[in-house]
Amino acid sequence: MPPYLQVIGVSKSYGNVRALEKVSLSVNRGEIVSLLGPNGAGKTTLLKIIVGVLAPDEGEVLIDSRDVWASLDVKAKIGYLPQENILYKNLNAYENLLFYALLYGLSRREAKSRISELIVKLGMKEYAKRLVRTYSGGMKKRLSIAATIIHEPELLVLDEPTTGLDPHVRREIWSLIREQRGKGRAILLATHYMEEAEELSDRVYIIDKGKVIAHGTPEELKKKYGDETVVELEVKNPSEKLREALAKYSSRIVVDENVYRIYVREYEEILPKLVEEAIRVGAKPVSTRLREPTLEDVFIKLTGRRLE
Repeated sequence: MPPYLQVIGVSKSYGNVRALEKVSLSVNRGEIVSLLGPNGAGKTTLLKIIVGVLAPDEGEVLIDSRDVWASLDVKAKIGYLPQENILYKNLNAYENLLFYALLYGLSRREAKSRISELIVKLGMKEYAKRLVRTYSGGMKKRLSIAATIIHEPELLVLDEPTTGLDPHVRREIWSLIREQRGKGRAILLATHYMEEAEELSDRVYIIDKGKVIAHGTPEELKKKYGDETVVELEVKNPSEKLREALAKYSSRIVVDENVYRIYVREYEEILPKLVEEAIRVGAKPVSTRLREPTLEDVFIKLTGRRLE
């Protein structure tokens, strides 16, 4: 059986700017696939092409083996959550969900049943009649996801679904997304949060400057590209002199204010030498930590810069 979603050689330009370059990916039913990359990498453009909002310059998008541009029936199988707010602030939760239910073609009877179910499931029963403009960011996001799944789509396309949310609310959203996977839905999620991709994904596509530069399961990617241990050396007074001194032991050093992340293979031997170098140049070490490779480390190795 072919993947439920197939993106094949999709490219897109805006004038002289190449936003996407021959991007291919797939998502199976009952699978969460993350599109991981920095802001401006082309993730949103790709998602808009997948859901049929933008036309590609070349390539094709197949949903359930049918072209997304072929008919409205195909698009009706999609639940799309863009970064932009999709709620009407002067309507309450019930009214917002009713609007989207009717827009997707549900009967009023079906809509009322589905709305009641979702409002209870999301823990929003006591807020259902309040205007959306009074909601917190987390409540708005939960309601937005409810509007996205009200018609029980087979494919969910989520663009940065947890941006700006606190960690507690973010994990609530993760739980909702996992629940949708458990119902057999194909889910494509764009994110620049490394932790989100690691927590949720069955597979990850890393995208940078409009190109897919690596893909696989999180463990496959870390094993293939993140085979070094990261020594995090925190100092009181960072300097370029310290970086030059540490460069004798690693060709990859990432500086984040007063923390130096040094990528090494044999940390047992090298760690004390790194501390000695810091003391020698007067950098005053505060702490050292060892960290196993993450997807962000994979991204740094492939691009030479951090996810932002």
